[in-house]
This record gives sequence, structure tokens and C-alpha cells, in this order.
Amino acid sequence: MSRYNVLRIGKFATFLFLVLLLASAAPIDARIGRDNGIVRVKSAVPMSEAVVRIKADIAAKGIKFFDEIDQSKLAADAGIKLRPSILLVFGNPPLGTQFITSNPNAGLDWPVRLLLTQDDNGDVWAVWTDFGWIARRHNIRDRDVQFNMATMVVKSITSAIVSK
Repeated sequence: MSRYNVLRIGKFATFLFLVLLLASAAPIDARIGRDNGIVRVKSAVPMSEAVVRIKADIAAKGIKFFDEIDQSKLAADAGIKLRPSILLVFGNPPLGTQFITSNPNAGLDWPVRLLLTQDDNGDVWAVWTDFGWIARRHNIRDRDVQFNMATMVVKSITSAIVSK
């Protein structure tokens, strides 16, 4: 990795640390599924606003946004009714590709996928796979700092939807 990328990651980590200090005051109802690595954060805003806020936060952090997939529209096009469900795909290649260099199979879990879904009660949830779980899944033991950074980034991004 070039010195430039190391400096960029270091600056980004410092920025994230400061953001997380501010965001830690917001109550995040995150639960990590012990068996499946699923993390869920309840949104305080409707689906459409959650999408806008998360995409804006991703852009503000300089993270590359790859795609927005409206799964409920795809289902409707196939004649299937599905509650609102939108998959956002984004990442920071200098960070994410480090996991793939440890184990090429980790490419199954990168870039980051964040699902916004609405439950039967109308509550909106941001859902993603816990990065520690991903590390264990791919037996990656040499990227703890990077996995912790990825966790901080997604927690920071989802903090954009936990309050009105």
C-alpha cells in the first residue's frame, strides 16, 4: 500500500473517530445476531428520508457509492408483493480491498451492502452484516484495525437516521 493511501486512511480514521464521538450521544438500537452476524438499527424517519440521509452521509464522507437497488420494485415487476426494501452498495476501495488481499473469498462481502427494509409494523430498519462476523467467516486475522474502522463507518452512517 502506498504512503499516500496510508495517510488517507489515517486521516479518514481520525475524521470517523470524531464523528463517532458526536454520534455516540444518539441512541442506536443496534442488535447483532449472535448466530448470523446481522446488525439492525431502527430508523426514526420514513424509508424515503432514510435513503436520502444515508446517501448524503456516504457522499459527505467521500465514500464511493456504487448502487441503489429497489428490491420491492423488482419484486413488483415480477408480480410479487414485497414490503419496501432498498439495498445500498457502497465502499472505500483503499479500505475494503485490504480484506480481499487477506482472503480473496472476502470479495463476497465487499463492497458494503446496507439494506433498508420496512417491517410488518411499518418500522424502518437499516440492516448490515457485522464486520467481526465477516472476519470470522473468512478467517481474516490480520485486519482488526480495518474491520474496526469499517464498523465505525457504518455506525456513523446509520446514525444519520436514528433521530428525526
